[in-house]
Amino acid sequence: MNKLYLIIPLLLTIAFGGIYMQHTKTAAAKQQQILDAKAKADAEAAAQKAEAERQAKADADKRETDRIAEEKKREDDKRAKWDADSKRIADDTTTFTATAAEHTASIKRLDAELATLRAEKEAATKANFDAARDVELARIQKRTAELEIQRLVEMVARKSGTSAGVVFTP
Repeated sequence: MNKLYLIIPLLLTIAFGGIYMQHTKTAAAKQQQILDAKAKADAEAAAQKAEAERQAKADADKRETDRIAEEKKREDDKRAKWDADSKRIADDTTTFTATAAEHTASIKRLDAELATLRAEKEAATKANFDAARDVELARIQKRTAELEIQRLVEMVARKSGTSAGVVFTP
């Protein structure tokens, strides 16, 4: 029996060792398959990540190029608008300067004409005043002459002794 204690555990240990070895080989093969699958999945993930990064970089480069082109277009449009506005302002300035020069010349001409008309009016007013004064002086002289005639007639009538019944009215 003594031997049995040794042989049974030894046989069981050998059987266990065989099973263990076989299981270890299958487990190693499974582990290797899992590692290979994981490595393949990691490689695919890395390839997908690299592809996604490449595509993202291409999209970012395209967006950057589009943004730069849009900014350049906006800047060109702004510059064109600025140039058009500057040209319009310069043209308007030239036109308005010419118009202002014409108006200045017209104002000078009209001022000269106004001064001439004022001088003519002043001369006409003076002539009218002088004529009115001359008319008044003539009336005064006429009245003075009539009074003088009337006084002389009365004096003559007094000297002659007759009163003048008739008064001369010229």
